[in-house]
Amino acid sequence: MTPKKARIKDIAELAGVSIGTVDRVLHERGEVADKTRNKVLKIAKELEYSPNLLAQALKSKKRLLLVSLLPEPTEDNAFWKKHPQGITRAINELDPFPVNLTQITFDILDEKDFQNKTGMLMNLHPDGVLLAPIFKAESISFCNRMTKKQIPFVFIDGYIKETKFLSYTGEDIFQSGRVAGQLIDMITPEKKDILIINIARNLQNIHHLNNRTKGFLSYFQNSGKNKGEKIHLNISDPVSKKIRNEINKAFKKHPEIASIFVSGSKSYKIADYVKTEGIHSLNIIGYYLLEKNVAYLKSGTIKFLIGQRPEEQTYKGIMKLFDFLSLNKIPEKMEYLPSDIITSENVDFFL
Repeated sequence: MTPKKARIKDIAELAGVSIGTVDRVLHERGEVADKTRNKVLKIAKELEYSPNLLAQALKSKKRLLLVSLLPEPTEDNAFWKKHPQGITRAINELDPFPVNLTQITFDILDEKDFQNKTGMLMNLHPDGVLLAPIFKAESISFCNRMTKKQIPFVFIDGYIKETKFLSYTGEDIFQSGRVAGQLIDMITPEKKDILIINIARNLQNIHHLNNRTKGFLSYFQNSGKNKGEKIHLNISDPVSKKIRNEINKAFKKHPEIASIFVSGSKSYKIADYVKTEGIHSLNIIGYYLLEKNVAYLKSGTIKFLIGQRPEEQTYKGIMKLFDFLSLNKIPEKMEYLPSDIITSENVDFFL
């Protein structure tokens, strides 16, 4: 039989005081004599009293404003189309509670647009913020402003350790790169070269791509069997002509390339090149279940994709903000989600 949960009324009866007095003691409101306070707290402890936090949140007259700041989904940046689904799920679950959410997006190729949107966000005076810290320098500056204003913020899709973030939900970025390294090591001949492609306008400021690449390379430093050269190719513009020219140069200089690691979501851009050139002997490994990536995975042009569960990231991020702000529940600082290894054989289970 489930034991009866202690109520404020039970504490009041045992202490010989009013319910109002118990409420003032437990919630530290108003003046209560020390003797009475100590007695109430002693009885509450003996009864293992715990407040009904959900009921308190429902009764709260304060309406919370949560704001998300994520990259704008585009045809060339389709990965971010999935994140709002997790936000919608969280807000639907929080419908009974006094919570509003505003979604702000920024151009993933434009640091100045990100800065402008952070100013817009701060003018809203949010109670909590969900942030994808794509641009490292600008994100640190923004996070410092939020810290000064005592605005809690949670990270998804990457975190910046130099900031005072409440929680992070997402992949272990460095370890995810090592997973990609192990996968490519299994399918690349020992003496063949591996091409590492980063597609980003300002790579040095895109910390998650840098950390993923570092993890990838670290695998070969102490575990990998492949002894071929690891060739870096940074492409600032994702248009097909630019990609074709850059990869052609890389293959001309390094004809022994057998595999390609794409650090971001645009594996299909590289697969387009491979298909156009009629190359059948290349192994491509990349990230994210974009529709075009999946099509090339199923055809065999892409060998592996690594999934990051974007909907789960945003859902958990919003729920952590709510729990912290409404229920005083401090979330786990680092919640790493599994790196899903996706092949043509199991991809339908992830769609």
